[in-house]
Amino acid sequence: MPEALRSEELGKTYPHGKEPALDGVSLRIPAGTVYGLIGRNGAGKTTFVRIASTQLLPTRGRVEVLGFDAVATPREVRARIAVIPQESRPLYFLTIDELVFYHLRMRGMDRRIARERTDTVLRQMGLADRANTLVSRLSGGLRRRAMVAMIFASDAELLFLDEPTTGLDPLARREVWAAIQKARHEGRTVLLTTHYLDEAEALSARLALIERGHVVVEGTPAEIRSRVKYPFRVSLPSSLSEAELAPYGEVSGVEGGWLVFAREDSARELTKLALDKNLAVAMAPISLEDIFLQLVGRPLTEGDALAEEGP
Repeated sequence: MPEALRSEELGKTYPHGKEPALDGVSLRIPAGTVYGLIGRNGAGKTTFVRIASTQLLPTRGRVEVLGFDAVATPREVRARIAVIPQESRPLYFLTIDELVFYHLRMRGMDRRIARERTDTVLRQMGLADRANTLVSRLSGGLRRRAMVAMIFASDAELLFLDEPTTGLDPLARREVWAAIQKARHEGRTVLLTTHYLDEAEALSARLALIERGHVVVEGTPAEIRSRVKYPFRVSLPSSLSEAELAPYGEVSGVEGGWLVFAREDSARELTKLALDKNLAVAMAPISLEDIFLQLVGRPLTEGDALAEEGP
């Protein structure tokens, strides 16, 4: 399968950063797929997107987008991509309809096709009834949806979506998910950064988990699951001690009790022990968030003060 994006030992250090925002990231993103970059805020996801979409120069390494070097030939790259930055600010003096339509016209799209695409995407994103509303009068979530609509209406071959569903309600998130799946069916490539692991797993053919500027693990969701030591989780109350639980697997303290990562036989044995003591217990296969905790040693929601923000 041809590659839409290839990075080789990509690195970025900001002038006043204590640590590199990216440190030797090498990725291969197949064309026509949804590829997820997951990790906590500050892990390096946004820096990677900014470099690959020609908004930022790397400190070292190279990145090739749709066959073009993103540093040496940025014009060729920009003509073929569309980007929703993490902190996007649409033009407030336009209506939603104008925002999408004029964006397409500025990309060189024929007026008739731009009109058709605008109408279609506004219906798809549940914005048709607000088409003539000024962006300045929209809530933050609706502005985000308008930006998403603008990008999906384009004819770009590669879409960079940096945290596209942040701040959206569950229904709006599903509309964005449907738009991403439609783009994939059209043969386009989507690079999705997110810290919603259910979103990453539901949409992505392949995933890369980034932590402190490094790729910790990469592969399909099933491959990533197969690489962890403990494939099951058991939730237990705090009335049991850590010493009692330690022989069964890896113990982590959580609010109101314990979380034990274990192999299947140990998980079943521990569940039976808890039931015999009339304790509340839950056993299930691990989630992507559990995998993150096992591989990184910290919850996904735990904050960092890394150098990713940069100037």
